[in-house]
Amino acid sequence: MLGWFQALMPKEERFFDLFVRHAETVVAGAEALRGLLTEGGDRIPHYVRLIVERETEADDITRGVLLAVRRSFITPFDRGDIQGLISSMDDAIDQMHQTAKVITLYEVDRFEPAMVEMGTIILQAAELTRRVVPLLRTIDKNVAAINTLTEEITRIEERADQLHDHGRKALFQAHRQSDPMAFIVGIEVYSHLEKVVDRFEDVANKISDIVVEQV
Repeated sequence: MLGWFQALMPKEERFFDLFVRHAETVVAGAEALRGLLTEGGDRIPHYVRLIVERETEADDITRGVLLAVRRSFITPFDRGDIQGLISSMDDAIDQMHQTAKVITLYEVDRFEPAMVEMGTIILQAAELTRRVVPLLRTIDKNVAAINTLTEEITRIEERADQLHDHGRKALFQAHRQSDPMAFIVGIEVYSHLEKVVDRFEDVANKISDIVVEQV
């Protein structure tokens, strides 16, 4: 009886609006991170400030989603999936913030070409996330498109892994005798950039799980 009653009630559409807002904020954060890596120098504080602002906005949206989950009688899909999706999206921009903090802490002001390319990959993953999230409103009509986009995020993550490995090797070859500290700091930056991309893969995996459960 309860299931029949729930089927007649309108589902909470505001969740999708919040997902989209969060995805847009993540893209803005990724744009700032790429700008930081591309321009470097005295532009770094400006981009760090932008990343912090976007991360704060994303946290506010995440809290809104989690609050709505607790207060809503009907949700568009499983509550745990809603929490998992918004948390994985938030982890991505949180990791951008952590990357910016490391760059500031170690006073890095210029970046290796592979680091800059990883920044571009991060932005690509964020833009793919922004494209796929609205499709969750009507999962049954968008299965193929959702799968294509999540698979593309996975391929991007594989490219980031390659850049991470090649970049670390190049750092070792360049600094193993002359400047070990530059090697250590560079490794730390690469590690954080890779973690950002990994978080986007988590988002893709969570979306894939939701599709499997809903279709």
